Amino acid sequence: MVSTLDLGLCIEDVRITGHAQPITLRSYRPASNGLILPVVVYFHGGAFIGGTLDDADTAARYIARATPAWVVSVGYSLAPQFPFPAAPEDGYRALQWAVCHARAQRADPRRLGIAGHDAGGNLATCVAAVARDRAEVTVSAQALLAPLLDPSMTRIAHHSKTPATLDLYQCARCYREYLPNATQRLHPYAAPLDSWRLAGLPPALIASAQHDSLRVEAETYAAALTRAGVLTEVRRYTETSRDDLATHAEALADLVAFLQRQLREPQPV
Repeated sequence: MVSTLDLGLCIEDVRITGHAQPITLRSYRPASNGLILPVVVYFHGGAFIGGTLDDADTAARYIARATPAWVVSVGYSLAPQFPFPAAPEDGYRALQWAVCHARAQRADPRRLGIAGHDAGGNLATCVAAVARDRAEVTVSAQALLAPLLDPSMTRIAHHSKTPATLDLYQCARCYREYLPNATQRLHPYAAPLDSWRLAGLPPALIASAQHDSLRVEAETYAAALTRAGVLTEVRRYTETSRDDLATHAEALADLVAFLQRQLREPQPV
């Protein structure tokens, strides 16, 4: 375990057993002034084949300080070396670890949220589905920033005038490396947009970027969640791109406000 202090945050790297290899979690705990904090598990972007804990650092620090919350950032396994289901299974193990260690961090495991950007948005909602199905951990909120949700890529508006920030051919290649078996590209823990079982997922905030041709995935998913009875908020941010949404000030502020509403401490009856 490596621990540092930075402007009121205690930041620690912890190694845990993952699905196919040990993985690193980065814990961000703010000074709570006696408050019991909610828990937020966060997944970085990188199109399933790249990205690191450092890429999530800005968002994780902001969420930890502004909510405030105990944030656990997940260094999940990457394709092609570790294809599906390694990443969502790593995410679920991180979720379990956070619940088990919340009390020691003066945090409440019953006030548990999940969030992510890009591929991390996919993992966040898929891990929420895993948690729903296994009924061992309860997730109370999910916040998805420009999530990748459609491995079949059938819903992309190919003729959109919006310039893409992630090349569509590159995106398809990343999906193939993450999901080498074609049948996996319809698995509900990999392809949320093709899932028929969205009911029972936690309330969602879904953010898309104006300058992202893949935003149709996020907005279509928001509509599907709403039809399934899931409380869903949708935001589209103008003059920004998919990559920049992970550190976009307004998007992060809206994400924190959403988490504050969904993870607030229950009031006594």
